[in-house]
Amino acid sequence: MSAWVAHVLVGPTASGKSAVAQHLACANRPPTPILSADSMAIYRGMDIGTAKPTSAERDAVPTFGVDLVDPDQPFSVGDYLAAIRTTAPAIAACNATPIVVGGTGLYVKALLEGLDSTPSNPALRATAEALLATEGLAALQAATRALNPAQYERLRDPDNPRRVVRAYERLAAGQPLPTATDRPKPRIAGLRLPPDELRARIERRARQMFAHGLVEEVRALRGRYPQLSDTAQHAIGYQEAAGVLDGQLTEEEAIQQTAVRTARYSKRQMTWFRHQADVVWIDVGPHDAPERLAGHIRRIWSRYGPAALHL
Repeated sequence: MSAWVAHVLVGPTASGKSAVAQHLACANRPPTPILSADSMAIYRGMDIGTAKPTSAERDAVPTFGVDLVDPDQPFSVGDYLAAIRTTAPAIAACNATPIVVGGTGLYVKALLEGLDSTPSNPALRATAEALLATEGLAALQAATRALNPAQYERLRDPDNPRRVVRAYERLAAGQPLPTATDRPKPRIAGLRLPPDELRARIERRARQMFAHGLVEEVRALRGRYPQLSDTAQHAIGYQEAAGVLDGQLTEEEAIQQTAVRTARYSKRQMTWFRHQADVVWIDVGPHDAPERLAGHIRRIWSRYGPAALHL
C-alpha cells in the first residue's frame, strides 16, 4: 500500500476525457504525468482502435499505463497494477501529482482500492463457473450459502455473478470473505454527455478509426502475432475490422457494428461508475472546449483533493 496520490478523471468512451486530461497536463511546466486506466491501451500495436495517445502527445506529456504487453499475451487487472508499480519511480521523478484518466472501472478501482491478495484456486473457481453456466445464479448462490451461511451473509452484491463465484472459491477453500470497509470512496471527477450526443460522437469515432487505417492495423497485427489473446481479438473495432479482412462484413457494416458495441459498452461504463465510484459529474455540451471543461475539473480537484493510490 502506498501513500501516493493522483487526480482522477473518468467517463465513458468518446466523452473527451483524454483530450481534457492532455490539456490539463500540458498547462503545467513541466507537464503533469498522465496514468492511463484503459484496458485496451495496454496492448502494443493496437493504436487506432483504442484511441491511444499519439506519439506526439506522449512526447509532450509523460504517459504511463500504455503499451504494457503484446496483444497475444493474457493480461489481468493484477498484471496492470503490477506494471504500474514498476513505473512508480518514474512517475515520482516527475515531481507532480499525476492525472489518472480512463474508462475501465476495474483499473480505476484497483488503483484506488488495491486488489484482494488472497491467492486464487483455479479448480474451485472452475467448479463455481460450471455451476453458474449449467444451473444459473440461484443455484450458485445456494451452493455458496451452504458452505458457510454466516460468511455468505457478509457478501456484498450477491446478485453479481463474479462476486458469487469468487465467494464460492474462497469459502470452499476455507477462507473468510473480505471484511467490508467503511472507508469512504474518494470523490473523483467525471465527464458525461446526453445519450444522443454520446452516440453521435461514438459513430464519428468509429468512422474515423476505419478511415485512419484500422483494417490495415489489424492486418499488420495478424502478420506479427499468429494468435491474439481472447481479449485483444474481441476488442471493439478489432473484431469488426477482422470481419472485413475475412470477407464477413463490409466496411460500412463493420463501422455500424463497432458503433453499436461501443454504445453498449458506454452504458456499462456509466452503470459501473454510478454504483462503484463517487463521481462528481460534469455535463458536457456539444460545443464545450477542453479549456472550459478543464476549469470545471480543476475546481473539483481543488475542492476534494487528490485520491490516494494503493500501489
